[in-house]
Formats: sequence, structure tokens, C-alpha cells
Amino acid sequence: VLQLIADGLTNPQIAEKIFVSVLTVNSHRKNLLSKFEVSNTASLIREAAKMGLI
Repeated sequence: VLQLIADGLTNPQIAEKIFVSVLTVNSHRKNLLSKFEVSNTASLIREAAKMGLI
């Protein structure tokens, strides 16, 4: 999910691509924000890139 977010896909696009509901994608996104201790997607991507995850 992190890579798909970084690729610029929307939650509905991610859900369709990996065959899960939009609510599941929302949950994953919220959990990622929490785990990376950031408040927005741009910060999430920046921190993930710093760590070499994307």
C-alpha cells in the first residue's frame, strides 16, 4: 500500500488494484501515518523515502 500511495494512486484506485475495500485502504493509510508518526501523506512519503522503503 505504501508504494501505491507513493505512486500517486487514490484510495479507490489502490483498493481496486489489490482487491480490497476502500475502507481497508483507509485503515492501512491511517496505520502508516501513525507508525511513521506523521500527519499527512506528503510527510509519510518523505519519511519512507528517507528510510529507503520506497
